[in-house]
Amino acid sequence: QVQLVESGGGLVQAGGSLRLSCAFSGGTFSTFAMGWFRQAPGKEREFVAAISWSGIKTYYSESMKGLFTISRDNAKNMVYLQMNSLKSEDTAVYYCAAGDIPVLTAVAGTERRYDYWGQGTQVTVSS
Repeated sequence: QVQLVESGGGLVQAGGSLRLSCAFSGGTFSTFAMGWFRQAPGKEREFVAAISWSGIKTYYSESMKGLFTISRDNAKNMVYLQMNSLKSEDTAVYYCAAGDIPVLTAVAGTERRYDYWGQGTQVTVSS
């Protein structure tokens, strides 16, 4: 059974940076596209970024493009989200997800395309 465990969340001041990590186990990591989503208090979960199984292609929410960077290490079964210039509105629980998405297109921004989800890690940005 695939399991995903996020880490790296915490409290950071506005303008600061954080790198989230997600450890994958229980399957063949290199066959899954990986995504990051987030859910702020009182809001629906929203797409942040996705990366293809090979790591060659990435896809971002327009509002995060240029500020957040997704990457993966298939040798370590890890996916990362580097977040820079954080703002208070980035405060949310961040989730990683794994999906069988052979070709990374805009569908990677859709929750239902992902089969496995982590428990989430809290990111709090203080202003």
